[in-house]
Amino acid sequence: MESERIWLSIAQMGGSEQKYIQDAFDRNWIAPLGPNVNGFEKDLESFLGEGCHVVGLSSGTAALHLALIQLGVETGDEVICQSFTFSASANPIMYQGAIPIFVDSEKDTWNISPELLEKAIIDRKVGTGKYPKAIILVHLYGIPAKMDEILAIASKYNIPVIEDAAEALGSEYNGTKCGTFGEFGILSFNGNKIITTSGGGALVCKRSEQAQRAIFLATQAKEDRPYYHHEKVGYNYRLSNICAGIGRGQMEVLRHHLARRREIHALYSELLADIEGISVMQCPDANFHSNYWLTCITIDSKMLGITADDIRLYLDSVNIESRLLWKPLHMQPVFKLYPAYVDGTSERLFNEGLCLPSGSSLKDKDIERVVSQLRKCITIQYKTNQIRL
Repeated sequence: MESERIWLSIAQMGGSEQKYIQDAFDRNWIAPLGPNVNGFEKDLESFLGEGCHVVGLSSGTAALHLALIQLGVETGDEVICQSFTFSASANPIMYQGAIPIFVDSEKDTWNISPELLEKAIIDRKVGTGKYPKAIILVHLYGIPAKMDEILAIASKYNIPVIEDAAEALGSEYNGTKCGTFGEFGILSFNGNKIITTSGGGALVCKRSEQAQRAIFLATQAKEDRPYYHHEKVGYNYRLSNICAGIGRGQMEVLRHHLARRREIHALYSELLADIEGISVMQCPDANFHSNYWLTCITIDSKMLGITADDIRLYLDSVNIESRLLWKPLHMQPVFKLYPAYVDGTSERLFNEGLCLPSGSSLKDKDIERVVSQLRKCITIQYKTNQIRL
């Protein structure tokens, strides 16, 4: 009998989601806004910490777009963006007619390199006569970026920081939640994230006026008049009351989901520890506390005689989903004409890395099966190489 498929990261319901959705139906709060949106935003504010203001939106991409608008990013402006990330981190720059400037990663966290970041800032000032308008960094796979160094550089040149924490809900740097360091933070509740609202995201603001401005822009920029009056371009970006109901239920199990992802990462680390040529990505030190949204490994193909994609294909053949690491944005055809400050780190990681199944609903036996099949893949390749020799 064929084994049930193990997925990379699928949504796990906690049980209360239907209660909040049913309440919305019972009270006829089916329109885009309502009590669930307000409650979900308050729940997130409570979780992230005192002083932040959260606006529920239709996606993390929408949140990033509104952050750029509020920072005054316009046509021709330059925005620094981490290259090693999903394209949604850079697409809103293009929405504004601005110019993405890609910066490579450092090897400790795989996030934006402080050294290359400062180099890019200085070089852009020399070349254009002005500094970039904003910096977008990403807490990749849930591992926090080197925030002390990055914020110091941003402050030195007076450039605001946007944290793309789409993959990092619950991750912490020096005890502070990711998404709350920058002028704005971005969260995502896509179906594969730590918690989900089916589709959705949030903008994390430092000041209440920023949140109110985001709400205004996200609801078609309708002015406060007794008739429809618009002086600004607006967007249909608000989170629906139904989706927010899912989010409220998910918030009740968020800490469980975080704990389970970390347990899964610890189990992978233990089970893979003796395989030479495979390294499990870890936080650099105790200042970094990852949610381990996805457990990632790198493969030494010279030592093992097998690539990350070979392993991906083999796992898929035995009904296990895995995924290659992000292809760097400076290597993407759509962004090929834009400046990039790189040293080969993200390109190497793209060639060597693999994301393993990490969803919080997975059991220990599922993780053991993944590792068992990974070992089998390596053994098969070893025997094949011996025959060839």
